Amino acid sequence: MSRPAPDPITQQIVGNALASIADEMATTIFRTAHSTVVRDGMDFSAALCDPNGETVAQAVTVPFHLGAVPHAMSCLLAKWGHALRPGDVFVMNDPFDGGIHLQDIFVFKPVFSGETLIGFATTTAHHGDVGGRLPGSAACDNTEIFQEGIRLPWLRLYDRGEPVDAIFEVIRANVRIPRMTLGDLSAQVAATSVAERELQALARRYGVERLAELMTDLVEHTERLVRQEIASWPDGSATFTDYLDSDGIERRDVRITATVTIAGDELTADLTDCAPMVAGALNSTRSFIQACVYQAVRAALAVEIPNTSGAFRPIRVLTTPGTVVEVVMPGASSMRGVTGFRALDAIQGALAQLVPSRVGAAGEGGNTLAVFGANRPDGSGRFIFYELVVGTWGGTPQADGNDGLTNPASLAANIPVEVAESEFPILVERYGLVPDSGGAGKHRGGLAIERVWRCLTPETSLIVRSDRAAHAPYGLQGGLPGVVSSNLLLRPDGTKVVLPSMFSTTIGVDEVFVHRTAGGGGWGDPAERDPQRIAEDVADGKVTRAAALADYGWDG
Repeated sequence: MSRPAPDPITQQIVGNALASIADEMATTIFRTAHSTVVRDGMDFSAALCDPNGETVAQAVTVPFHLGAVPHAMSCLLAKWGHALRPGDVFVMNDPFDGGIHLQDIFVFKPVFSGETLIGFATTTAHHGDVGGRLPGSAACDNTEIFQEGIRLPWLRLYDRGEPVDAIFEVIRANVRIPRMTLGDLSAQVAATSVAERELQALARRYGVERLAELMTDLVEHTERLVRQEIASWPDGSATFTDYLDSDGIERRDVRITATVTIAGDELTADLTDCAPMVAGALNSTRSFIQACVYQAVRAALAVEIPNTSGAFRPIRVLTTPGTVVEVVMPGASSMRGVTGFRALDAIQGALAQLVPSRVGAAGEGGNTLAVFGANRPDGSGRFIFYELVVGTWGGTPQADGNDGLTNPASLAANIPVEVAESEFPILVERYGLVPDSGGAGKHRGGLAIERVWRCLTPETSLIVRSDRAAHAPYGLQGGLPGVVSSNLLLRPDGTKVVLPSMFSTTIGVDEVFVHRTAGGGGWGDPAERDPQRIAEDVADGKVTRAAALADYGWDG
């Protein structure tokens, strides 16, 4: 007996209900997490999957995580699919068992109505410490995964509703601040319990079989929307190459080449010509690169689509094992995020040649990470301060790049200054925009952000992952590139030390670390910029008069 045709009204209602459940999961994590990187930096996500593991909803959280859920789910089902029981909760962070790097811990809960599996509640959160050689775990100069922290392949964390104490004890014994790590983990578990309750309520309302059909219809509807959109684009192929500044240890160019091919209603992203695996921790899992490709394509869509895995079906991603975009054992991957951002930039650079009206210029190059770790001066224990510096977009075909707004691929947030100074022995001496840093164009690139920290503790570990110091964010359609990024250490004696894009070091009391992100690239010919917009930029202090004259020929 064939199932009934999709009912668009009921499908929309259920789709909205699923999205609301995912958002309620995210709210639970936000309200109950212990670490600033999760609670304030918003580096987490929540999603729902159907009984087959297809993603049917995601909260308004990190987009990159959505594209990584399908692979994580397939690994879970391959290992535990035959043994799922009500009350079970599973945990994993292993890049070689479905994860994306050790700091991102996945917590998945199968949801049952009676004895029938009706879906999965899934969460992913970036943990401030999972062990490893340095406080904060993620370091660009890690050279193998065994330096990066505890590895958790897919394990049962709760067995029919009861915690598996051995797993919690192993985690507790391997991290520097157990209260923080286990607190964030508990927030994730709580979020899956919220989803379980609400998903079971939906099943009671619509029936188990009907709910499963509606989930399938939602995924297939998403696929149709994406296929229709891609089919409206011209067939063709384009290649774009971008670079990382470093291999994580030494300054050298690391090539990220993407070829995008549009054929009918399908798109292929070929990244097989990327650089070999590097010595440091920038090597990415294939699943994370897939997630970045999906996000780049989605950003070019003109139609609003549901957050389901149906969006991925028309997109094919090609990578080669042993390259920087597909790590193999025992490669380090804790700082793979910047590689994903650069893959996204390369995909967008190729798409800009095929659908130029849909793609903006390059942004700052991805979140800068600055991780401070030391013993507290009052003897109360260790601290790990995980700082995210985000917020510079490239100019787009429609508007200037955003200033001070999170990178569209991450949705992470800068830690509020008040939170940083009240919770950690750190002073933030400046936090603001950098004039003249956005690439000139018809639509100007977003301005760079400067963040300045004064260290108040001796022997403080500092890990930094930034980029775009050697390769400026590109402009498009005649727009100019943004300014490059920079890192500077100011010592108490007045000495200034220029630091590379990526490094691990130790700093002392009253030493000051200054980071500037790159500025976003401009879009369109600067000669076409509206003079009124130039005047407003000058009045707002975003562009100086000298730069307005040099870049736009504007003399007020």
